[in-house]
Amino acid sequence: MKKSNSIILFKQKQVRRAWNEKKELWYFSIIDVVAILTDSPRPRKYWNALKTKLKQEGSELSQKVGQLKLESPDGKKYLTDIADTETILRLIQSIPSPKAEPFKLWLAKVGYERIEETEDPELAFDRAMKTYLRKGYSKEWINQRLKSIEVRKELTDEWQERGMKEGLEYAILTDEITRAWADKSVRDYKKFKGLKKENLRDNMTNLELVLNMLAEASTTEISKKKTPKGLENNKQVARLGGTAAKKARIEVEKQTGESVITTRNAKVLMTKQKKSLPDKNNK
Repeated sequence: MKKSNSIILFKQKQVRRAWNEKKELWYFSIIDVVAILTDSPRPRKYWNALKTKLKQEGSELSQKVGQLKLESPDGKKYLTDIADTETILRLIQSIPSPKAEPFKLWLAKVGYERIEETEDPELAFDRAMKTYLRKGYSKEWINQRLKSIEVRKELTDEWQERGMKEGLEYAILTDEITRAWADKSVRDYKKFKGLKKENLRDNMTNLELVLNMLAEASTTEISKKKTPKGLENNKQVARLGGTAAKKARIEVEKQTGESVITTRNAKVLMTKQKKSLPDKNNK
């Protein structure tokens, strides 16, 4: 399945999805849908019970469920049950929930967004912009974040060209880049910011994002020149790219007298953004 993955929000709750270019269909994580509709603390257990029931009843829906590796909150990818828009809409009928109708209306809309985005790529960025705005991020930060997504995509395309495997090897190389420019592993960086399962880039300041982009963009360009083969050679290139950004980081810290690597996370960043907004009642 040739695909691209994304996360969308239903009333601030995440739903993972993957695009199948061959079939031109979105496939959604069933566990995420079940979690939203049931508010169950154990949506996987709920879904397993429902899946067993559907099989026992001879329902054709169970045959339309597939599996795909999707990224989990811990940053790793696991096999997850997925289904297309039509199948999800039919599955919802088997889940008693007051959220069923509004969710179906929402799903009918987002289930066909990719077709529109193929015709007008700017729509994808517009939707991402609106998602981050709803979360409370500033426009300046969002512009940097969207650019970082583009830079990251160019890097992973280059890794794919070098024969690196998506998942573990991408994670290893990302860790090498981060250690080189930030002097912290991804795990330590997240711990420093007080994060657990949250996305690290979504919790970086503008300056952290810029330097991370520089590290990844540098790695991409060096890799294109050196065309490394094998994981060890790609790790070496990753360190070179990260080191280029580290030099910039050290110079900025020298000029400002402050550390670029900060404990500020999304909660702090959004609180700061809200405080900076003018008080409508205080004119």
